[in-house]
Amino acid sequence: MAGPTPLVKRTIVKKRSKKFARHQSDLFMRIKNSSWRKPKGIDGRVRRRFKGALPMPSIGYGSDKRTRNIHPNGFKSVVINNVAELEMLMMHNRTYAATVAHNVSSKVRRSIIERAEQLAIRVTNANARLRAEDDA
Repeated sequence: MAGPTPLVKRTIVKKRSKKFARHQSDLFMRIKNSSWRKPKGIDGRVRRRFKGALPMPSIGYGSDKRTRNIHPNGFKSVVINNVAELEMLMMHNRTYAATVAHNVSSKVRRSIIERAEQLAIRVTNANARLRAEDDA
């Protein structure tokens, strides 16, 4: 079952798709792919925002409030641990999609997905841990 379609499917426009590079990460292999750290040096060109230096993250790079935290399928995601938590998405099934938590057993997971089909709620990871029984 594909589930319901989102109420409003806006195109998600990112102001910047590249990750912000850590200062001098091109010089050292140990920090080549590391996440952004704010430069703290007293003479740092990046911290002082000199022309030609690496860009620093700022609030201006933020996403549009209407499309923030929205998956490419058009839904916002809610982590679900049991069937009772799934019931709260009953009236919001065109805005939110359920994501079954990673530590939920396959037995409970099966009942969550079964109830989600009755309530017409999209489950993003519906196929996880749902293999057919092996006769081994």
